[in-house]
Amino acid sequence: MSHVKAIIGLGNPGSEYDATRHNAGAWAVEALARDSLTPLRVERKFFGQYAKIHYAGHDLHLLVPSTYMNRSGKAVAALCQFFKLSPDELLVAHDELDIAPGTARYKHGGGHGGHNGLRDIVSALGNDKSFHRLRVGIGHPGSAKQVTHYVLGRPGKAERTAIDAAIDECLRTLPDVAAGNWASAMNRLHSFNG
Repeated sequence: MSHVKAIIGLGNPGSEYDATRHNAGAWAVEALARDSLTPLRVERKFFGQYAKIHYAGHDLHLLVPSTYMNRSGKAVAALCQFFKLSPDELLVAHDELDIAPGTARYKHGGGHGGHNGLRDIVSALGNDKSFHRLRVGIGHPGSAKQVTHYVLGRPGKAERTAIDAAIDECLRTLPDVAAGNWASAMNRLHSFNG
């Protein structure tokens, strides 16, 4: 598998969505930017907030699209075109209903699983699904009818603490990801349960 050159954190723009579960992917990239002491700045040509960091010996592009979730592909495609990135050089961080808070998983390729952000990215990349994913667990409300309300709701304090713990563990595995050591990164992250 190729080296990751860009990490994209999915979410919805605006203060009303900042603390909602659907923004868990954005929280991961924001945490990495903070950790790297490099602020994300508005970059209109990428339709989002962008930073370039030098991390564990590798240059990485960070992007949090400022489009709504279901238009995330516009920002990702703009970044890829500008820097000549192929889909398998991307790591897309997103919220994941099928994983409990306090856990996260890496995945390479696959479908969108009903996630509107992933659906739009797959479409914008010409149906190429070969990008890597960082699935940040937010849990499931128990009924499909409640999903929209749930992902756009704010997690309770204990739940947010668990999500943040999983994101912190993700950051600890990123040097392996940047070096292309996926087995090591997956082994560590997938055994973590905050």
